[in-house]
Amino acid sequence: MSPSIKNPPAEAEPDVAGIMPGDEADDDDIETSEEQAGPELDAQWDGWNSETQGLSGAELIQALVKRLPNSPGVYRMMNAAGDVLYVGKARSLKKRVTSYALGRGHTNRIAHMVRETASMEFVVTRTEIEALLLEANLIKRLRPRFNVLMRDDKSFPYILLTGDHPAPGIFKHRGARSRKGDYFGPFASAGAVGRTINALQRAFLLRSCTDSVFESRTRPCLLYQIKRCSAPCTGEISAPDYLDLVSEAKDFLSGRSQKVKTEISQAMQRAAEAMDYEHAAVYRDRLSALSHVQSHQGINPQSVDEADVFAIHQDGGQSCVEVFFFRTGQNWGNRAYFPKADSSIESAEVLGAFLAQFYDDKPCPRLVLLSHAVEEQELLAQALSTRAGHKVTVSVPARGEKKDLVAHALQNAREALGRRLAETSTQAILLDGLAQTFGLPAAPRRIEVYDNSHIMGASAVGAMIVVGPEGFTKNQYRKFNIRSETITPGDDLGMMREVMERRFSRLLREQGMPGETPVEAETGVESDEAMPAWPDLILIDGGQGQMSAVRAILEELGLGGKVTAIGVAKGVDRDAGRERFFVSGREAFTLPPRDPILYFIQRLRDEAHRFAIGTHRARRKKELVKNPLDEIGGIGPARKRALLHHFGTAKAVSRAALSDLRAVEGVSESLAKQIYDHFHDNG
Repeated sequence: MSPSIKNPPAEAEPDVAGIMPGDEADDDDIETSEEQAGPELDAQWDGWNSETQGLSGAELIQALVKRLPNSPGVYRMMNAAGDVLYVGKARSLKKRVTSYALGRGHTNRIAHMVRETASMEFVVTRTEIEALLLEANLIKRLRPRFNVLMRDDKSFPYILLTGDHPAPGIFKHRGARSRKGDYFGPFASAGAVGRTINALQRAFLLRSCTDSVFESRTRPCLLYQIKRCSAPCTGEISAPDYLDLVSEAKDFLSGRSQKVKTEISQAMQRAAEAMDYEHAAVYRDRLSALSHVQSHQGINPQSVDEADVFAIHQDGGQSCVEVFFFRTGQNWGNRAYFPKADSSIESAEVLGAFLAQFYDDKPCPRLVLLSHAVEEQELLAQALSTRAGHKVTVSVPARGEKKDLVAHALQNAREALGRRLAETSTQAILLDGLAQTFGLPAAPRRIEVYDNSHIMGASAVGAMIVVGPEGFTKNQYRKFNIRSETITPGDDLGMMREVMERRFSRLLREQGMPGETPVEAETGVESDEAMPAWPDLILIDGGQGQMSAVRAILEELGLGGKVTAIGVAKGVDRDAGRERFFVSGREAFTLPPRDPILYFIQRLRDEAHRFAIGTHRARRKKELVKNPLDEIGGIGPARKRALLHHFGTAKAVSRAALSDLRAVEGVSESLAKQIYDHFHDNG
């Protein structure tokens, strides 16, 4: 196999310079000048030549070392199947990769990784900072098996004060900051944002309705009546006075809360002295709402205006990183993370790898406080400063209020990990018991539970929940809107067949046939994600009929014997505790009334039922409020809005004459005819 140039990752578009096919180059040929280099990287090279063909493990690495430069960069180690095993960065690629070839002082994890390595790829960068940033990006994107990995990478919610409307609104925001306005955050959870917005509405009386609702109001809504909005939509407050409220809200969220409270207190005092007690009461309620916000923020430091606090605790082979967010001198919540890491990796190394991935796509404050000193701490601070566009300080406080903040975060990390270990221990016992009860070869790592919900066949949905060693995995839940028009309304067997066919046909397309994904006993590193794609067990809410339908679909897809399915039928008189279980090759049976496994299965079934009912209700509600205009082709949001603004309601549109429809801006003659024909049967 001859050497070749690989395309750089999508994140960068450098001018690539590397080893061309047939070249026998030395280190100088690999490096490029700064003038040749692109904005981030110099070159990407896979290192192959005739000398490395057929080699693997330490022998392969020794052969590659001869051609590596003493330059910073990123390397990838891959197995024979092309799966990325590990992504690392180095100040000197030659020195770092040489350490793998020596074979001395390696942990079991590193030794196993080296043995599995069948190929390597290298990216030469101009600086070590660029290498660190690229390494974090690649780890998050490729999720290599031997790296420390963030499990939960959900974006954080923010509070948005809009800036593209004469009467700004206050909203919860998550995702790209594409809308004009002021963003305040991050907050640790959507619940924290919701509680803060509710209190701010009472304090500043800002609107939370959409712009379309704002434009269509003719009288104040209920929020005005309960004193949570000043109703700028109908002119109950003048535009300048409303903008004053918006300015006060910005001041409060920007950390000038004492100034705002002082001004409101003075206004209350003036109103009381003028015997305007009604307005004095309004100011009193606003002060109370502001106090409520601050009283629910826990620790509010005096000497820290903007910082993220990270503390890590390890126990039982697991790690917990607790993160606290402080902005404008206020505590905006905390969140616990449980990164995937080998038990042999020390706390400082886990924390350092976690930080680089954490800030890969999140804004970074000016101060980051840590419980442990991480390797290359100054380099990390420089990399975060480069990404954030402002100076970032990373430190481990030794005294004072900052040390107290870290200690508080560390205590929370200990407690969160303790709760998780207790839960996973109980869960592991239950999964082992489930395997023994139903004769499974091993404790299941992924259980899928299915249920259907409908009312006389209407708004029919199927639901799937997922549970594993760490409990319910809600980001894996799926819903299935029943689409088939051949299913008789209320046909539970037909609905279950459709759900099974859609679910497992897609799994086959995306994952191929189910295979073994064992845990490597030697290293303790899982050979795949903790939650595999294929289920070890599926539970069906139903009896023999449902199980026959499920088994028929699995047989058609070639999965008979590869996926274990168990039916859970409600007992006599639908009593909980008298469920009958249907397993292939066995007579239907029941479990003792107080069996822990029975309680466990009941809990799984109840969760599936809850999710199915909730999904069904959401679909039914959506269909109840569905606008008839949505059924007409060619009518998008803009034309729909124009029609409703012109006629007021969809019912008025349905009664409109053809000439009236043509008068609406954006509605052509042909579209007007289409709308008219939709509502009038001319046959």
